[in-house]
Amino acid sequence: MADKRIGVQKSLFSAGGLILLLLILVLLNFLLARVNLRWDATEDRLYSLSDSTREILADLKHDVAVKVFYSQNIVNTPVQVKTYASRLLDFLAEYSYASGGRVSVEVHDPRPDSEEEEWAQKYAIRGIDLPTGETLYFGLVATAADQEETIPFLDPSREENLEYDITRIIARVQTAKKPRIAILSGLPVMGRAPMGFGMPQQGMAPWLFVSELRKTYEVEALPPTADAIEEDLDLLLLVQPRGLDQRLLFAIDQYLLRGGSLLIFTDPLTVTDPQPGAADAQPLAPLFTAWGIRTSAPQAVADMDNPTRLRNENNQIEDNPFWLSIRQDGINPEEIITSKLESLLLPVAGSIEKTADGPLTYQALVHSSANAALADGFSARFGIGEVRRTFQASGDTYDLAVKLSGVFQTAFPDGRPPSANAAENTEDAGQTDSVAGDPLRQGVKAATVIVVADADMLFDGYYVSRQNFLGFEMAQIFNDNLNFVLNAAEMLAGGQSLINIRSRGKFQRPFTRVQALEQKAQARWLDREQELLQKIDATNQKLQELEQRKDASQKLILSEEQEAEIQKFQEERLRINQELKVVRRNLRADIEALGATVKLINIFLMPLLVCIAGIGYAVYRRNRKRP
Repeated sequence: MADKRIGVQKSLFSAGGLILLLLILVLLNFLLARVNLRWDATEDRLYSLSDSTREILADLKHDVAVKVFYSQNIVNTPVQVKTYASRLLDFLAEYSYASGGRVSVEVHDPRPDSEEEEWAQKYAIRGIDLPTGETLYFGLVATAADQEETIPFLDPSREENLEYDITRIIARVQTAKKPRIAILSGLPVMGRAPMGFGMPQQGMAPWLFVSELRKTYEVEALPPTADAIEEDLDLLLLVQPRGLDQRLLFAIDQYLLRGGSLLIFTDPLTVTDPQPGAADAQPLAPLFTAWGIRTSAPQAVADMDNPTRLRNENNQIEDNPFWLSIRQDGINPEEIITSKLESLLLPVAGSIEKTADGPLTYQALVHSSANAALADGFSARFGIGEVRRTFQASGDTYDLAVKLSGVFQTAFPDGRPPSANAAENTEDAGQTDSVAGDPLRQGVKAATVIVVADADMLFDGYYVSRQNFLGFEMAQIFNDNLNFVLNAAEMLAGGQSLINIRSRGKFQRPFTRVQALEQKAQARWLDREQELLQKIDATNQKLQELEQRKDASQKLILSEEQEAEIQKFQEERLRINQELKVVRRNLRADIEALGATVKLINIFLMPLLVCIAGIGYAVYRRNRKRP
């Protein structure tokens, strides 16, 4: 009887214990559901909100509703979209939590002919037609007060910019007015309309950096015939301007003295221009002189430590020192514009140098290595053999992008220059600058100018590759050219909050070790290549000398000695060319072998170490069990 009673008590205690444990688990789950516990193990904390985002969320003027339109029930949705959607929803939950609920998140499934689909179309969310005939929606809209901002399609290739894209639209819906940017360009950065009747009808879209700027700013084109710049303009962007009238230069000068900001891209040779000119950078010379700087135009920077691998006119792969692939050691880590940038590509860039001491603060943002020199920019269009043979490093670094700040002085001490039009001069007689008051000789407040000695870096092809994904064009960014432009615009237009968010880190990282090994292999073979090229030049020179020694009667007939000597040198040239091909083939083989070795190590080393550790532990346990 006693045993039965004890059994009953044990059962009760056991059941009570289970119930108590269940209640504890429910309570614990209830409490933890209200606590945001996540661990981000990525190097740059890519899956956590940045401090800048948290600051923006803390200063919200209006509550923000983020509406996600995602076709959740489509079976054939691409895996990368499903994965990205899951991360997006988790990330948006972070926004809601960090804002104290002021950012609300709604998820809508726009099924065919549903009210949600009508709303998606109303908000300009783009539907992607799948091969199955179904329509996939994957976009979002942020609304606050009477403002709204839309991301028509959430591109999985922009995953590293997800926080920036979301924070940008949340910040944008807080204000009714976008900052204004005007662009004056000698290159077709704003796009081109289709030609008229009888001409090609295909137009050209704006360059990508313009499209990205338009997401945050009101962007307009400044005509080269303008002679005044509006005071409320937040930023003036000059891209390889040409043939500027003195009146427009004066207007730019006065805009800067009123406290305006300038972002300038000037180039010794624009490779993206079908008709490049060496004097392209000269129209801005009066302003540069007043600011105490000058550019190297028409000379360009050749940097042997920062070349770019390209295919030359002979369809051969070579490292071109004029096309500068600048890495972190050439990027200023102390400036907010460049502190988080990792790589830039500047095709045929010039240099900038300070010419005189003055009140302005001169700060280099991007520079070359010390293994660099100035060379004729036009030689970059006709191969680099001559430059490589005659190259002598200066031992100095060259500034490729600089920031000038302080109180600027006018470049027009004599006042507004006369117009080429006599009637305009008569009309302007007795008038001052278009801005009320006398022309300024000195800035009324501190201003900032950023000058970049390259304009080609803005062209889409030098920082983005485009792919078609489900009928939607995706842009894969492969360097920081675009981030540099957007960061500079953010800083100069008065908003710096988003700079620290953009490009916090990379989801795909190159094999930097492979790159270093490739450079060593290249250095090992380049000396031999240069030696052989010099021998070819010497052989060709001797052949020319033999031809020049012939008299008039020998134009068609050669002596036996001359024929033998010419035959000898021709054979020597052929032998050297063959040896040169072997050298270049060995270079490629070395590079490929080094890359393969490092990749194999990266792929198999960790599993191998784990196996060794496991075997070692097993042996250790077996030895311990032995008596």
